[in-house]
Amino acid sequence: MQTYLEGLNEQQLAAVQHIDGPLMIVAGAGSGKTKVLTTRIAHLMNSGVDAFNILALTFTNKAAAEMKERVEKALGNTEARNLYIGTFHSVFARILRSEANKLGYPNNFTIYDTDDAKSVIKGIVKDMNLDDKHYKPAYIYNRISAAKNSLLDPAKYRADTFVQEEDTRSHRPLIADIYDQYARRCFRNGAMDFDDLLFKMHTLLHEYPDALAKYQGRFSYILIDEYQDTNHAQYEIIKMLGARNENICVVGDDAQSIYSFRGATVQNILQFKDDYDDVRVIKLEQNYRSTQTILDIANSIIGNNKNQIPKELWTSNDEGEKIMLARTMTDNDEGRFVADSIKEQQMRNHYANKDFVVLYRTNAQSRSFEESLRRQNIPYKLVGGTSFYQRKEIKDYLAYLRIIVNPQDEENLKRIINVPTRGIGKTSIDKISVRANELDVTFWETIANPDIEGFRSANTDNFVMMINNFRTMLEKENAYDVAFFVGKHTGLVKDLYNDKSVEGIARYENVQELLNSIKEFTETPDEEGELHDKTLGSYLQQITLLTDADQDKAEDADAVKLMTIHAAKGLEFPCVYVVGMEENLFPSAMSLYDRSDLEEERRLFYVAVTRAKEKLWITYANSRYRFGSLVQNDPSRFISEVPPRYVDTTFTGTSNTGTPQRSNTGNLFNKQSFDKVPSLKKLADKLSAPKPAAHNPSPDFVPDDVSTMDAGMQVEHQKFGYGKILSLEGAPANRIATIEFGGGHGTKKIMLNYAKLRIVG
Repeated sequence: MQTYLEGLNEQQLAAVQHIDGPLMIVAGAGSGKTKVLTTRIAHLMNSGVDAFNILALTFTNKAAAEMKERVEKALGNTEARNLYIGTFHSVFARILRSEANKLGYPNNFTIYDTDDAKSVIKGIVKDMNLDDKHYKPAYIYNRISAAKNSLLDPAKYRADTFVQEEDTRSHRPLIADIYDQYARRCFRNGAMDFDDLLFKMHTLLHEYPDALAKYQGRFSYILIDEYQDTNHAQYEIIKMLGARNENICVVGDDAQSIYSFRGATVQNILQFKDDYDDVRVIKLEQNYRSTQTILDIANSIIGNNKNQIPKELWTSNDEGEKIMLARTMTDNDEGRFVADSIKEQQMRNHYANKDFVVLYRTNAQSRSFEESLRRQNIPYKLVGGTSFYQRKEIKDYLAYLRIIVNPQDEENLKRIINVPTRGIGKTSIDKISVRANELDVTFWETIANPDIEGFRSANTDNFVMMINNFRTMLEKENAYDVAFFVGKHTGLVKDLYNDKSVEGIARYENVQELLNSIKEFTETPDEEGELHDKTLGSYLQQITLLTDADQDKAEDADAVKLMTIHAAKGLEFPCVYVVGMEENLFPSAMSLYDRSDLEEERRLFYVAVTRAKEKLWITYANSRYRFGSLVQNDPSRFISEVPPRYVDTTFTGTSNTGTPQRSNTGNLFNKQSFDKVPSLKKLADKLSAPKPAAHNPSPDFVPDDVSTMDAGMQVEHQKFGYGKILSLEGAPANRIATIEFGGGHGTKKIMLNYAKLRIVG
């Protein structure tokens, strides 16, 4: 047996050694699907399949890079560099660049990100004299995106009765017109958006038989990772590419299909057996991640879905502890419970911060956990913040670089034509845009063509000359040399350097980091095969195609992670808190009236549970503020799907049958078990104690000078009422007072510089 096959279990080995014919690998959570996929590729190559004939499609650049690295390591040679492994978007972008002339695009077409696309739509809405508060660019973009992923061009969109009825009901009957103008404008600008990379790939294969034959012959073996996350356009492209040889292998798990809001459809994996004859199905059910208790809970939860491929996860790991279910009075109490519990686990079991994750249904839930973790001085990382590449100074710099590669790119041209300021204001830009539309030419042609009168000035001439000078460097200089020259001669870097504010320094450091990344790109040895080079165009394609998952998931930092369950897919942690398990929150209120939506919510809960390796907590609050009102909650219906025998009822405050208590009265937790855990006992005592009486400040309340205060004085606080200063500590500028208050508020430490206290004796 080849060494790379060692360590595979029976089902994994069968999946790897299957060579010809359609294959569906149903890979349960934590079952080693990446190992199977990469080993299968290595085995194909070792069995005589040319690397150039293998296409592997993933959903993140990180996964693609890891697969290529593993294949290379398994075979012990560099042949893996010839593989076509990448995301759907990156692989299709490579193909479309080489076939762009068939579709009427330049091979250096720009790829618009979401912000670029919305900017184009915003301009169209303005040109059509529509109300952008009603025809919101973000809404229009999502409608166009959904249309493209359903393979509807503007004409089909206009002819689709159901789509038109939806637009009419939303009082936006002109979306079809906007879509038509958007498609025309992108084409005129030599640009494709992300969805076009799928849409135009489908067009290429569907309308050009020679291209279809070429790539069917080229890719005789096709492998698709996370097949349950594919949308209609991806499904149709894969069907066309694999139609000749049918050596198509899909790997996925219907139980983890959670992206319908992005256009993914679980039906793609559920109907795979109907799409091809003699499909072999191999189920990977041995889990290498979690305890058996966690897996038994997961199996029980997902067993309630009717629309699924049955599977039963098991493991040779330990049985593990029961899970813990906690009910709190409010969402703030829930945050405090989680923070205290993390602190306790760290002290008792020596977990690092990065061993914990808090998973919630929506980003809006993060606040109470952030506040509580800060109070406990526990470092945390909020996954899903503003991406580096979406920051203004980075977008401006990249806009210059994109314009150099493709000056027809109107959106990026408008973005930087007056950055830094060069006397080409908004009025001038609007006039040029109107003239360009009248003549049906690009914005660039309008300012660069000496025959077009009345829209050129010394400022625009200088700008055109500068861009043309930059463009002369493209053929002879690498990406870094061009980028550095651009930063220096546009004044971008100098402007940021001269801004010595905190924000200005941060922006300057961001730009330096961008240049660092370009430098690293140009100095990294070739690993991308035939199409990898060090040009500016190649660099721009790489960073444009970065996915959210590649940018945001920094697992290495020693910090507690806070994230939505959607963002956690593919990750694992020793300790997992699934929070906010309440009806109308999880499952979402919008999912309660449709079985398919409710089943996706259950799959989402399944994904959350299977992120846990060792310990799992489920929490919910009796009440929380939503949309400005305090709402009383019932526990999520999914909690009742957890078998009571797996729940630590002595810990959770549930009834002796394991059923969550729905009453808002009574003790919050089981006090006996909390007495065994000091920090949790303290929290339980605090949360179950009567609320302190509210204090109404004295009518003549005016804060006194804190520098005159001393131990022994009687003071009044606006919120905590009357108290006695017990002691003072710290330097004069940062003195901390320990004050004993009455009315049930107890003893508190207060920084005097921030306190408002009145001396009463």
